Parts: sequence; C-alpha cells; structure tokens
Amino acid sequence: MKRPLVLAFDIGTQSTRVMLIDQFGNILNKIQKQYEQPYYSQHPGWAEQKPYVYWETMKQTCQELAKTSKDDWKDIICVTCTTIRDTCVCLDEFYMPLRDVIVWLDKRKASCCKDIPLINRILFKLVGMQEAVQLQKEVSYCNWIEENQKDIWKKTHKFVLLSAFLNYLMTGNLKDSKASSIGHIPFDNKRGDWMKKNDLTRCIFNVRDEQMCELTDPGDIIGYITKEASQCLCVPENTPLIATGSDKGCETLGLSVVSEDKAALSFGTTATIQFMTRKYMEPLPFLPAYSAVLKGFYNPEIQIYRGFWLISWFKDQFCEKEKNEAMCKSLIAEDVLNEKMKDVPIGCDGLLCNPYFTAGVSMPVAKGAFIGLSDMTTKYHIYRSIIEGINFALYEGKLVMEKRGRKKINSLYLAGGGSKSPEICQITADIFGLPVHTIQTNEAGALGSAIVAFTSQKVFNSIQEAIDAMVHVKHVYMPDASNHKKYMKIYHTQFIKIFSKLLPLYRKNL
Repeated sequence: MKRPLVLAFDIGTQSTRVMLIDQFGNILNKIQKQYEQPYYSQHPGWAEQKPYVYWETMKQTCQELAKTSKDDWKDIICVTCTTIRDTCVCLDEFYMPLRDVIVWLDKRKASCCKDIPLINRILFKLVGMQEAVQLQKEVSYCNWIEENQKDIWKKTHKFVLLSAFLNYLMTGNLKDSKASSIGHIPFDNKRGDWMKKNDLTRCIFNVRDEQMCELTDPGDIIGYITKEASQCLCVPENTPLIATGSDKGCETLGLSVVSEDKAALSFGTTATIQFMTRKYMEPLPFLPAYSAVLKGFYNPEIQIYRGFWLISWFKDQFCEKEKNEAMCKSLIAEDVLNEKMKDVPIGCDGLLCNPYFTAGVSMPVAKGAFIGLSDMTTKYHIYRSIIEGINFALYEGKLVMEKRGRKKINSLYLAGGGSKSPEICQITADIFGLPVHTIQTNEAGALGSAIVAFTSQKVFNSIQEAIDAMVHVKHVYMPDASNHKKYMKIYHTQFIKIFSKLLPLYRKNL
C-alpha cells in the first residue's frame, strides 16, 4: 500500500459523485454523473425519483473510477457515503422499495384529519407551538402516504431515509448514522436517538417504532461491502463502510468549521448557513439543530430552499446566448455571467430579489419576487440581484442565530457550486462584512466524510488532527468596508421589509 485512501460517495439532488481521497485532503480521482432528471412531478409541487436511480448511478460512477484509478484502487481502506437529506423510502419485509422515493424538494401536504391527543394540543398551545406542529404534521411524508396510499403503508416494514437504503445495498445492514437522520422523521435531535413514545412531538409522525432502522454514531462501521455489492461497485469485498453524516453536515466539517466563531455557507441547490456548537440550540423557534458529524456536537442551520438552484433556473430560462458564448470559449455559462455582472453596481440599480421561491417551515406561504425592475434592468442585473438576495437572506439567518445562541461569528467558509466564483465570494464577503475562506477543493462534503473515516481507521488520532492535515485554505476574500456599508443600507432599509410587505399577498396565494 502506497498510502491509505478513502472511497467517498456524495449523492446529490442532481448528480452522484465518487472520488478517491488521501490523508492530505487531495482528491486523486473523481467521477461525476448527472441523473437524466433530478426528480419528476406527477402533480405540481411533487418531487419523486425512481429508487434505484441513485444505486445505478453509484455503480456506473464507481466502475468508471476503478478503471481510471489503476494502482490506487488497491489502497482503499474504507468507503463513505454522504447523501441529500429528508428523502424517504418505503421498504417491504424484504427491504425492497414499495414506491418511488419522495425527494426533499417535495411540497405535498397531508390533510391530517386525525386529531393530535388532547393533552398534547393543550401543551402545544401553551408554548405557542400549535401552528408549527400542525404544519410539520402536514408536510411529513409518512403521514401523506398513510392517508393516500394505505395499501403501501400497511406493507411498509421499514420507513427510512435514502442514506439508510444505500447503506443496506452496500452492506446488507439497514442502519443509518445519527448525523444523517435529518428529515420529517421521529428523531430527537437533542438526544441523538429516535423519539420515545411519551415525547411531546412524537405524535406528529405516524411511523411505528418497529418501522425505524437501527442508528449508529458517526465513525462507527455500518457494515462491510458484500459480495454482491463488490461486484456492482468493483470495491473489494469486506471493505468497511464508515458512518458519517448528511451532505450539509459533512460539508461543515470538511470546511473545518468546528468552532463557534466560524460559519459554513453552502451554495448548492439549497443555500444554507450552519455552524457547530457543543450546546444544543434551536436556530429558530421549534426548528431543531441537527446532530453533527462530530460526535457530541450540533449543527444549527438556516436554509434557503431554492438557493443556487435559482442560478440554474435563471440560466435555463434566460441565458441561451451566454450558454453558446461559453461553449465557444470552453467555459461554463456562469463564467460569462460573472464577468458581465462586474458592470452591474452594488444594489443592481434598485433591483432586489426576494429569494424564497419555495416556502419553508418558518415561511410557509412565502414566494419569490423581484422588486425594482425598470427600463434599465438587464438580465445581468437580475443575475446579480439573485446572488445578493440569497446572501442577504443568509446574512439575516446569521444575525438570528448569533442572537439566539449568544455567539459571534467572525469568519465564513464557503462550499458548493457558488464558491467556485471569485465574484460571488467577494459579494458574500462584502455583504457579511467578514473574511470569506475557500479551501483546496469544492468537494467539501466528501472531504468531511473522509475526515471522519480516516480518524475512525486510526490514520489520525482525532478529528482536529485530521482537519489540520486535510483542510487547506486556498483563498481569503476580505470585505470592502465601503461596499459593506452600502449593502447594510440596502439590507436595513429595504431587504428586511420586503417579506412583511408582501406577506398579505402571499397569504392570498397570488
């Protein structure tokens, strides 16, 4: 063995990536494959996917990686798999899917005709949780399936997240990491285990205790690659699969955000701001902090559901010219847009983007909006306003979490597609008024899972030792004080007032 390597899968909304990572944080080889479609919608607001799409893509990417990795392949010491969150699978008694996967973007709602027990209703009302609980009950996929697909629910032996299903396909063990257990499931984030029958919010989820899978701590061995999985993935049989965590949680660790003065910004399909804390704190009332990949810690998070998906949406709808120009120059369309964006001033000549294109728990009736369009507005104004709008929303989340946690964030670390752009990184630094760090790779999620794996396999003595060896700051974008002042004027006098002003219209479903 020349050097130990981790084989890391990162299962995203739009693609699967698999890579080989060494103990210095180098990605030696990587294969990425897009799904034919990230999801399909039988009805407006629905998002489903064929359950084996993820597995088939894992097989294809891993086989190709094996062919192109030559001698490195024999140095694999373990496998990790980080996935998207809140993506649910119904399994029968033989652990075969009973229906297509419901993807986290799905916005269907159950009618929830069954009343919550009276004592719970009284307690929820006393603490002001009644509305939040009702919404959580309506948007929980398990409740919708029980109401609308009764035969399937009766046959559902296990109701699991995508991460557990893929773990089973690789090892034959239906287990999941506590740090992957994020979604509309009866998981107690503070305790790091399934809810007990007498827990106050257990009544929200119509999942029976026996329908839930076994949980394990990050760093534990979930199981070993089976003979069948070995043939599918070209990975040696009996290679250990190490429990890590969700995509966002692994990104936070992979960015080295393990102290309370740092925050991780993820500029992916969903845009998030997240940090790590030893003390449990809810980022918003009744919104849990998630179990971190670092055992004993939590990840408070605020998210913009349609984060940098908005860039993809904008590009597909309005930027055919830029796509063609990029193709001729062997670039991507975002490179062309970022160059054009430089000519647009801060504040986009009065154009503001309200980036809540998909409603969330804290904003259940929100919609997106562009405000301040004029005869001088160009597509590049709109593009920049999207980037500024997402950052304003995340900045607001930072302020809320700092206040609730009585903490002060002093530096930012970026991951996701948006972090590849120096222009976007500089806008982020200027809006937040904080240094923005990018690291040596855009694959922070896979890197974070590899950090856990190497530590688990005793290549490092601690997570911090692994971080020191594997995470390397590539660039620091310092904020421009003058630009920050301009942005703060826009934020305080305009941006934070948009939602409340538009809320009456949103409630009328306009």
